[in-house]
Amino acid sequence: MTTLTKVALSLIGELKPDRAKGRASEKMALPAPKQSGGMPLMEAFAQRSSAREFSSRPLPEQVLSDLLWAAFGVNRPANGHRTAPSAMNAQEIDVYVALSGGLYVYQAKTHSLSLVTRVDARRVTGYQDFVDEAPLDLVYVADQAHMKMVSQAERDIYSAACTGAIAQNVYLFCASAGLITVLRGWLDRKAIAKALGLSEHEHVLLAQTVGYAQH
Repeated sequence: MTTLTKVALSLIGELKPDRAKGRASEKMALPAPKQSGGMPLMEAFAQRSSAREFSSRPLPEQVLSDLLWAAFGVNRPANGHRTAPSAMNAQEIDVYVALSGGLYVYQAKTHSLSLVTRVDARRVTGYQDFVDEAPLDLVYVADQAHMKMVSQAERDIYSAACTGAIAQNVYLFCASAGLITVLRGWLDRKAIAKALGLSEHEHVLLAQTVGYAQH
């Protein structure tokens, strides 16, 4: 779907997900993430960049597992702390995973994906045309029900800071793993919230596309 078509559909409230391609499991167990190896950190910083020309080649399950753990997985099992910081350890950001076969939410504690709905929601995650065919779109949602210890005035700032840390984790992982990515803010948040079935206390912040470069 072209960008112009998406914008037009958005204006009339008709930007909707596509049919899922293939069968989606209710629960997708991920292989244990690899927590060693990869590119040296300073080299990853040197390679970190945004790109927008994606191949439709799917991500192998191990790569998806490693990516999600790097983004916002549990790296200290003893206390449940994560790979990205959050104010007062609220852990208010939910990472939604839009794949061709279904829309999932990442469960960090069990390192698994739970099915939200059997649709291909990729085209709803942004106005850009490349999001439709790239293998993975991540959507970052702040659930302010987890932020009761944070003042109302500061919740948006803190959740945005946490999302930025998660997105940078994804950037550095992609640089190390030979993937490309781009963080996006040009999107129809109402359409995404409807596709995700969000409540009033859940707010769509940003989306991020991940995949292999188009050659």
